[in-house]
Amino acid sequence: MRFFLWVVLLTLLIGCAPVRQQEFHTTSYCDCSSCCSWSRDFPDFWNRHFNAGPNSGDVYTGRTASGTWPREPYDGLISFNTLTHPWTLPHRLLLPWFWLPHDGTIAADWQYIWGRVEDKGSAIKGPNRLDLFIDSHRRALQWGRRTVVGTVE
Repeated sequence: MRFFLWVVLLTLLIGCAPVRQQEFHTTSYCDCSSCCSWSRDFPDFWNRHFNAGPNSGDVYTGRTASGTWPREPYDGLISFNTLTHPWTLPHRLLLPWFWLPHDGTIAADWQYIWGRVEDKGSAIKGPNRLDLFIDSHRRALQWGRRTVVGTVE
């Protein structure tokens, strides 16, 4: 009986974990050869291979370190983005997978940040460094380096 009470108490405490704001130094990346350090080499031209870092020579699949495909965050049907960009409403109404919002892929140092971190970069070191996935190389370069405030649960 005592064990059961401890489990219930621990569950309540974990569910009521404090939410805090933290400053993060962010950069961004896309899936291109210059951001992810891959190239197509002769004689195996059809496969992409890492050309730098600890995985040099290994096949580059495009998947994250956790095995998922990287993706950009999406606001969903009912969002501020829909109000500010009304021309996006028709395709959001017709395609049901655009109705619900979803999180994007971030890369972080797995020693410091857990949870929904799907990727880890070799240059991402420390508790307040994040790398954000963006579909376009041009927009990834426009992001540059920014300091943003994020919520840590």
